[in-house]
Amino acid sequence: MSIHYRWIIVAAGALMTCVALGAMFSLAIFQEPIAIETGWSHAGIASAMTLNFIVMGLGGFLWGTASDRFGPRIVVLIGAGGLGLALVLASRAESLLQFQLTYGILVGLAASTFFAPMIATTTGWFEENRSLAVSLVSAGMGVAPMTISPFARWLISAYDWRTAMLLIGVTAWVLLIPAAVLVRHPPAQAGAAAALMPNGEQPKLSQVFRSPQFIVLGLTFAACCAAHSGPIFHMVSYATFCGIAPMAAVSIYSVEGLAGLGGRLLYGGLADRIGVKPVLVAGLLVQAIALATYLFVSRLGEFYVLAIIFGSAYGGVMPLYAVLAREYFGPRIIGTVFGAATMLSSLGMAFGPLIGGWIFDTFHNYSWLFIGSALVGLGAAAIALAFPPFSRAKTEPALSISA
Repeated sequence: MSIHYRWIIVAAGALMTCVALGAMFSLAIFQEPIAIETGWSHAGIASAMTLNFIVMGLGGFLWGTASDRFGPRIVVLIGAGGLGLALVLASRAESLLQFQLTYGILVGLAASTFFAPMIATTTGWFEENRSLAVSLVSAGMGVAPMTISPFARWLISAYDWRTAMLLIGVTAWVLLIPAAVLVRHPPAQAGAAAALMPNGEQPKLSQVFRSPQFIVLGLTFAACCAAHSGPIFHMVSYATFCGIAPMAAVSIYSVEGLAGLGGRLLYGGLADRIGVKPVLVAGLLVQAIALATYLFVSRLGEFYVLAIIFGSAYGGVMPLYAVLAREYFGPRIIGTVFGAATMLSSLGMAFGPLIGGWIFDTFHNYSWLFIGSALVGLGAAAIALAFPPFSRAKTEPALSISA
């Protein structure tokens, strides 16, 4: 297969992460209209997102393992069909519990089929410019706030939240199924035998997951996502609370996404040149400082400036975890390892929306959300300093395993 096909993989992966993650995170746009029409609490609606993250985390590990075993195409095809169905069912929910179960479980399970398998597949297609390629696939997440979120807001204004969510589900089918058909195994991995330890034995997953490389990777990823998930989810509501008009508040979310796209390109390029670890630590520090600064903004222009800084930081660091996983653990189990790391990150993300909703319902402001998130972000940067050097990692006997 032509090596140029790798850029088709990148394009397909970017489209799938954009649509899947954009549809999932569009709950931030739906939150206020749903609350107004149904009378459900902000915390109750946000808890659907918490369920979403938990299920997405578990699903990321399972689908990542399935991708290593059966190939990525069948996994993303299942996700393409499942995501559209999940959104259509969620749009018909008549009770808060029904909405929490359909949106939280089904959307989370379907969305988890894309990120870890496609990121893992992309790392296998590239030896040079790997950080940049992974960043481009992940850039779909940055494009989502500029496309799916305004589309959702327009649909809600034109129709209602139920019709809007149903139409987004249909759109997911139209875009994702053709993209999934394009996915292929990296040529070097197709039909390759599983790697063995030097003594000829097949190492166990328990060895990999107990290694210092995976522990630091998983804890950093989880703390990073725990820091930014609540502020991202509640950003539109926070801006509206500060007196920003609803459509302008959505535009802040879009600016964050655009900045995240630029951040992925910037941080990915820097990581290819000066190394992943220093770029990751720097990005985590910028993220923490930006979160604390949100306490002092109230005007639209100030929100835009901070959205550029914050969006580029959290967007820029997210793809770097996959590059670290590939460097530490090799290509044969990248789907399993990165899926497991994504599971930990999703568990970290799960509580941000719920805690943010509880803080607003209790204190009628978001100050404690941003204070706590900034502190967790500083913790993520501190953990990242403990990443072992790659030269040491390559001598570890637990870094390759059969699927």
